[in-house]
Amino acid sequence: MSGPFESYDDLDGADERLEAADPAERRVAIIALGHSGDPGAVPLLARMVADPDAGVRQQVAMALGEFDGPDSASALTQLLVDPEPAVASAAADSMAEFKDPACADAILPLVRHGHAFVRMGALRALKELRRKDTLKPALEALQDADPAVRVQAIGVIGFLKLEESIPALTASAGDPDAHVRRAAVSALAFSHLKPAAEAITRALQDNDWMVREMAAETLGSNANGLMAADRLIAGLADEFWQVRLKAIRSLGKMKVDRAVRPIGNCITHDQANLRKEAAAALGEIADPAAEPYLVLVANDPDPEVRKNARWALQRIAARKANSS
Repeated sequence: MSGPFESYDDLDGADERLEAADPAERRVAIIALGHSGDPGAVPLLARMVADPDAGVRQQVAMALGEFDGPDSASALTQLLVDPEPAVASAAADSMAEFKDPACADAILPLVRHGHAFVRMGALRALKELRRKDTLKPALEALQDADPAVRVQAIGVIGFLKLEESIPALTASAGDPDAHVRRAAVSALAFSHLKPAAEAITRALQDNDWMVREMAAETLGSNANGLMAADRLIAGLADEFWQVRLKAIRSLGKMKVDRAVRPIGNCITHDQANLRKEAAAALGEIADPAAEPYLVLVANDPDPEVRKNARWALQRIAARKANSS
């Protein structure tokens, strides 16, 4: 029998190594199978999901993540319900890496599992698969008692980007849990429907600053975000600089001329990241009225702020030259 820390490059002798009495040797064999890239490793790994050693099962969960497909998904669903939290967590992480839509067939039944962690892991895995038949169970999961499950359900819905889901997402933007509201606001970014932009705009007045921050950021990516320009300008007075930063970024993306003065008033803030973002946004807008504000940070102690200020001044100079 080979030593427990020997490495293996192929599947030869894998059966024998997986039956080793020493769990350490079984773990090493599983690592080798995961690294092999050989699809023939999947049935061998699937056989090990019932190993008596939790450390071995955890290694199996990680190794199966190297193989995308229904067989790997089926084996990982068994590990997602493992009684050992470390094993279940490793399985959830591996399942989240799947891209093959066919994996959804094995995962979907777990969306209604009795354990919230399993429901959450299943929904998390379904996001990247983008299967339209996952919309209905995800919408149902928005009523789950566990907010972490509701967050993952919103992830599935947001990845599908179906306008028919907008009523449910706008309702979730008013969820009692701030993490759910934040996820819903982010997911609404894709929509071209005005109710989505209206829900995001309302979130600028949320009592949780992280929800307000997400709303300020999301409006810059929403097709109707410009309708909230005045609310974003009002957000430049938010008590949290992080909210102001995202509002500045969105106003710059939208090139809102009337935002020059309120953005300029943020350019001497103590937080360098905010000064940097303000200079960049003024450059995006490129209104000559921004010049006096940019001059204030032309010699800023932060090199990124100086760089953005120089770029913004160049943009304004180019605009003036083109209009003369």
